Amino acid sequence: MNIPIEKVIQRYIEKNKKSMQLYQRAQNSLAGGITRTSTYFQPFPVYMERGEGCMLYDVDGNERVDFLGNYTSMIHGYNHPKITEAVTRQIQKGSCFGAPTEQEIKLAELLILRVPSIERIRFASSGSEAIMFTLRLAQGFTGRYKIAKIEGGFHGSYDYALMSMHPPLDQVGPVESPAVIPDAVGISPAISEQMVILPFNDQKNSERLILKHKHELACVLIEPILGAGGIIPARKEYLQFLREITRQYGILLIFDEIISFRVRLGGAQEMYGIRPDLTTLGKIISGGYPVAAFGGREDIMALMDPRSGTPRIPHSGTFNGTPVGMAAGLAAMEALTPEAMDRINQMGEKLRTLITETFKKRGVKAQVTGVGSLFNIHFSTEEILDYRSAQRGDMKSRNQLFFSLLNRGIFLASRGLGCISTAMTWEHLDRFNTSLNDALAEDMGY
Repeated sequence: MNIPIEKVIQRYIEKNKKSMQLYQRAQNSLAGGITRTSTYFQPFPVYMERGEGCMLYDVDGNERVDFLGNYTSMIHGYNHPKITEAVTRQIQKGSCFGAPTEQEIKLAELLILRVPSIERIRFASSGSEAIMFTLRLAQGFTGRYKIAKIEGGFHGSYDYALMSMHPPLDQVGPVESPAVIPDAVGISPAISEQMVILPFNDQKNSERLILKHKHELACVLIEPILGAGGIIPARKEYLQFLREITRQYGILLIFDEIISFRVRLGGAQEMYGIRPDLTTLGKIISGGYPVAAFGGREDIMALMDPRSGTPRIPHSGTFNGTPVGMAAGLAAMEALTPEAMDRINQMGEKLRTLITETFKKRGVKAQVTGVGSLFNIHFSTEEILDYRSAQRGDMKSRNQLFFSLLNRGIFLASRGLGCISTAMTWEHLDRFNTSLNDALAEDMGY
């Protein structure tokens, strides 16, 4: 028998009364009671107390397997001994200075070794900052100012990035020419005029739009695996087409690998065999600290070189290359060996297979997308190829499953996003699948 979602949410409230109290208190000091929009969901978010391995423990004492990993960033889970040791050692020496340290060189060298397209690199404190400077590099290098990005692509909170990230389906316009829709107020209309929105995995319409603006475009910005849009891998031929047409017209190709970097040691660009001009990184390179990076061709990155005087693009930040973050990131990357990467990718494939079999066995009109250690659940039987097809799914059922799994000790993003960490065992996958079966049978009537 299908239980109304209101009863499922009521169970959540009963199990998380301290979280509810904290949220009520937070509303008196924090705007909207939260300081990070992505962690909010109604009626209130769960407040965490600590993490250990792949387990989370909230303020009410509930234990949950963490299949979210701070939105895919905690690839080694919590309290990894090598990361903790590296951070502790660095804190004892000093947390940050108004000067560089060897730590930033070591992490830069490791990342350049793993990603051949990155010849020079810079560190930042957030993915939004990395995107901001990458776009500025593209505009400064080409002398052009229009930006092409993918509909449904998430690239942080920079003005250019806040375009058609989550556009309502009744406003998106025809697929032949997607509308430019700001995701926030307070953005100059001039920004919209500089944007071109491309339909993901649609070569025909993307080609027409790029050709229309070919002499004005500074870059094409794309997640090779659409992240917030639903963990949707790009078709290889689509990325190959983008690489060819951008090279032909002197347009820079930017890969946002802040999420997709975890699918191979060299990121999705290694998996697809595509070499972009610029790349942004974040999340797993941080070891759990505020670290992001951007880099690419040496001639483009030279715009930031201060050796000849004032650089054409100055780049400063109080915590850029902070030694603690560099130490944590270096330890995290060194622990992400080829063997560890293969293992979590195999576990991701296994979990997606288990989820698919469970949906089929119970007759659920749902599916799971993803690649490597990433996955996303969609309540839809339509092939998920882009933002629009993902958004046409049954969001009410997805929300009900989120709360049902949360009540059973499984922590995902409310939008159905999940990932695997190296701290997980095969038994954690079985626990997920058991919880999924129980949720579908007991709460959703399947």
